[in-house]
Amino acid sequence: MWVLGVTERRVMGAFWVLNLVLFLVQVVGIKGAHGIGEHGVRIWPMPLSVSHGHKSLYVGKDFKIMRQGGKYKDASGILKDGFSRFLAVVKGAHVVDGDTSKLDQSRVLQGLSVFISSTKDELQYGIDESYKLLVPSPDKPTYAHLEAQTVYGALHGLQTFSQLCQFNFSSRVIEILMTPWIINDQPRFSFRGLLIDTSRHYQPLPIIKNVIDSMAYAKLNVLHWHIVDTQSFPLEIPSYPKLWDGAYSTSERYTMADAAEIVSYAQKRGINVLAELDVPGHALSWGKGYPSLWPSKDCQEPLDVSNEFTFKVIDGILSDFSKVFKYKFVHLGGDEVNTSCWTLTPHVSKWLKEHSMNESQAYQYFVLQAQKIALSHGYEIVNWEETFNNFGNKLSPKTVVHNWLGGGVAQRVVAAGLRCIVSNQDKWYLDHLDTTWEQFYMNEPLTNITKSEQQKLVIGGEVCMWGETVDASDIQQTIWPRAAAAAERLWTPYDKLAKEAKQVTGRLAHFRCLLNQRGIAAAPLAADTPLTQPGRSAPLEPGSCYLQ
Repeated sequence: MWVLGVTERRVMGAFWVLNLVLFLVQVVGIKGAHGIGEHGVRIWPMPLSVSHGHKSLYVGKDFKIMRQGGKYKDASGILKDGFSRFLAVVKGAHVVDGDTSKLDQSRVLQGLSVFISSTKDELQYGIDESYKLLVPSPDKPTYAHLEAQTVYGALHGLQTFSQLCQFNFSSRVIEILMTPWIINDQPRFSFRGLLIDTSRHYQPLPIIKNVIDSMAYAKLNVLHWHIVDTQSFPLEIPSYPKLWDGAYSTSERYTMADAAEIVSYAQKRGINVLAELDVPGHALSWGKGYPSLWPSKDCQEPLDVSNEFTFKVIDGILSDFSKVFKYKFVHLGGDEVNTSCWTLTPHVSKWLKEHSMNESQAYQYFVLQAQKIALSHGYEIVNWEETFNNFGNKLSPKTVVHNWLGGGVAQRVVAAGLRCIVSNQDKWYLDHLDTTWEQFYMNEPLTNITKSEQQKLVIGGEVCMWGETVDASDIQQTIWPRAAAAAERLWTPYDKLAKEAKQVTGRLAHFRCLLNQRGIAAAPLAADTPLTQPGRSAPLEPGSCYLQ
């Protein structure tokens, strides 16, 4: 256990020591300097089933991967690259300069054998992400063994395997404790998302890639890219090249090649990119390049519903999207639409009267027209919940309703036969810094949904990192570790989840420190304890990572 030095005790005082003791009592899952958690298992998120022994193995100096049977040829190098990343994170925390040839060779793993059933490496919604990991293999004791239906299941297996490995300071090699491990695993939900917002603050490509890496560590599989909004339009649209005149500056932009690079980078890590085009509100920036998209110069959003050019631009954007963003869904927003500009602008008001529409009918018309355009480009649609709340029975049956305003919405959506993504802002909005990781962990997407056929319509959930108060300097410490709490809720079977968040504190503390070791700036746990901190806080005092 940790021992406070004399200086620290004097600084902290008796009251602070008492608080620390109370905190440690709550975090009884932490054992030893490595934060070993519940029953010695510190994997995050917790797998479907885990069993382990009590022996140690070592990772050989020339640890290699070997495809053993299966039909997968790895023509795109996804498995090869994933294995290289596995080695990098396992060996990255320290210089591995020990000599495994001096160890008992029966305890040295020479490599990993991998069996993948599917020949395909297309990444899409609903693919099989299951895997089985054996360390060591019962058939070949000097190898570990990984089985998966798809290469993306295998990538998840590699992430889990990496968490079993640690540096041994005596032998100076990588050690795997508590073998043999037998892990069978698959996700609870097919959609496990994280939203980033590059309109309120521009996020450079290396930062977005760093976010994608961190998502893979937690087995999140959808990057919801809220690319544009009222404040800026940073993305190149070849069909309408003046749109990115709405960027903050000429350097704070993304080319279509940049977007394709993000999609490719994410895909190699098993992560889909859900692009969002939020219409008709949240679109003032569009008019910087094409002022005719505004109802008027003095009343600039929502987009002009009376102008056919508006829908031609949407069609052009989605046509360009379809060449890069291959995920089956596109997000069309539809939230927070203040339609007063339409009635205050004479030519739009005239159009409404000619078409026998009031403001709410025009809002419905706009959303449904945008849906038709998206469907014509082969997309299924995600819309924020206001569209369902206002005219749910008019939406395309291919609509997924994205809940954000509060509880109870998912119940109504699935009862109506539509699919739903849960992101209720009171529990899963990362920009709400007063929401603790415990609240993130305990937020249940299937609350009050008891019929199995309706439960299947909740395709998953998403934590949202809105960008008003984050840029490249603080995005990761605002996302983590709270996003990890939601990631376990979305991955782990319901009956394996902790009934009280404090039961996983030790394991989450370990995962947070693991993220730090891998170069992810995850903040200390904002625990509901005497050491409570809001999200994105710095450490309070000197001490071990595992106590923060």
